[in-house]
Amino acid sequence: MPKAAFTTLGCKVNQYETQKILESFEDAGFEVVPFDAVADVYVVNTCSVTGQAESKSRYTVRKAMRTNPEAKIVVTGCAAQMELNIAEGEPGFGSRSAGQGGRESSRADDGRLMDCADVIVPNPVKLETLEHLLKSFPQFKNPDAGKMPAARRANGRTRATLKIQDGCSVFCSYCSIPYTRPAMVSRPWEEVLDEAQILAESGYQEAILTGVLIGAYGPESGSGGPGFEDLVTLLAEKSGLARLRISSIEMHQVTPPIIDLVKNGCVVPHFHIPLQSGDDQVLEDMNRRYRQRDFLDLCGHLYREIPDLSLTTDVMVGFPTETPERFESSVKVLEEARFLKAHVFRFSPRPGTPADQWGDPVTPQEKQARAKRLSEISERTGREHVRHFVGRTMEVLIEGKIGRDGMLEGLTENWITVKLAGSPDLARTIQWVRIDEERDGVAFGELTTTPNTTGISLTAAL
Repeated sequence: MPKAAFTTLGCKVNQYETQKILESFEDAGFEVVPFDAVADVYVVNTCSVTGQAESKSRYTVRKAMRTNPEAKIVVTGCAAQMELNIAEGEPGFGSRSAGQGGRESSRADDGRLMDCADVIVPNPVKLETLEHLLKSFPQFKNPDAGKMPAARRANGRTRATLKIQDGCSVFCSYCSIPYTRPAMVSRPWEEVLDEAQILAESGYQEAILTGVLIGAYGPESGSGGPGFEDLVTLLAEKSGLARLRISSIEMHQVTPPIIDLVKNGCVVPHFHIPLQSGDDQVLEDMNRRYRQRDFLDLCGHLYREIPDLSLTTDVMVGFPTETPERFESSVKVLEEARFLKAHVFRFSPRPGTPADQWGDPVTPQEKQARAKRLSEISERTGREHVRHFVGRTMEVLIEGKIGRDGMLEGLTENWITVKLAGSPDLARTIQWVRIDEERDGVAFGELTTTPNTTGISLTAAL
C-alpha cells in the first residue's frame, strides 16, 4: 500500500481542501502518514498571501524532498498558482501548465516550487489532485481500492471546517488571491447541507463556515437558490450541528440579517472582521471599501446588539503608504475596538498587484516595531475582554487534547480559550464551566451544572 503525506499552509479554505484531497487518496488505497514520516507521495497545499508564506511553502517542499528523495512531490495552492500565472504570461505577471513539474531539471534549494515539484495542480482543479498524480504516475493506481462510505469519523477533533464558497473579486491592491482564486463559486446548498449533516453524524459539534469571500455566497454564483443568510438559517435548522461559526467576513457583509442570526442563536457570537488598516488614506490606497469611522461604528453597533460578542481581526503593518502618523490611526482603532485577538502581519509586495508599484519603503525594523506595538495592544485588550466573563458560567466545547499542565482545554461560543480540570472522557462534549479567573488571556474555570450569566456587562464596560 503506497503512503501519502499532506500538509497545509495558509487559510481555513486551504485546510478544508487538503482534507478533501486526503480523503480521495484514502479512497484510492493510500495509507496516510504524518508529513515528517517517509512517504511515497507528499502533497503540499501552498499559500501566497505574503512573501513569508511563499518562503514557507518552498521550505516545506524542500523538507519533503529531504525526507525521501525518491518520493513524488505534488504541489498545489495559491503559491503554486502564482508561479503558473507567471510562467503562462498572465497579465500583470510574467509556460508551464498543469501536470508534471520541472524537478528533473532543478533541485536547487532556492528554486521555484515548479522546479521542485513532480506534479503541479492549479487551484481551479485542486480537488482533482489525485487524478493529476495518477495521470503522471500510473504506478500508484490500485484497481482493488474500494470507496469508503461518505461518513467519516471525526478523528478526535471537535470542530470541522465547511467550505461553502470560493473566489474573490474585491482586488485589494496588496492581495494576490483574486489572481489565484479568480472564479466566484458558491457550492450548491444541497451539497453543503448534506456535508453538514454527515459532520454532525460523525461526531462533530461545531462547523466553521468558510470561504474566500464568504458573504458573496448566493444564486448568482451557483448556490441553487439561497443567499448566505438563508443558507446559514437552513444549516442551523437541519444540520444537527450544535454550533455554527463564520470564519471571516468583510464588514460590509455583516448585514442586519446576519446580526439577527447571531442574536437568534443560529450562529455563535463571534465575528472575525478584517481591518487591515485604521487609516482612511491607507484604506483608500489598499482599495478597501470602508473608512475608519465605518469600522468603529460597526464594532460599537455589534457590541450593543449582541451580548457576549467577541471580535477578532487581521491588520497589516508597513503598507507602502503607511507613514508613522497613519500607523497611529491603526493604533487608535485597536484601542477602541477592543479585539479579543488580532492577527498582525507585515506587508510584503506581491508580484502583479497594484501595490507592487509602490515598492516596499518601510524598513523591516520599522515593520517589526509596529507589529510589536499592535500585538501588545491586542494582547492587553484580549485579557481585558476575558476578564468580563469572570464569575459567569459558559458553555465550553471541550477539545480532544490535554495541555502540558494536565488540564482540559476548550472554547466558548465567543472564542475564549478555557482551561479546566476534568476527565479526558469529556473531550468533544459541551459542558457548563464557571469562569473563575483570567491568566494571560486564557480563562480558567470549573465544571458546573448550574448556569450563571451574572457577570460584568460587556457593553457597559466598553
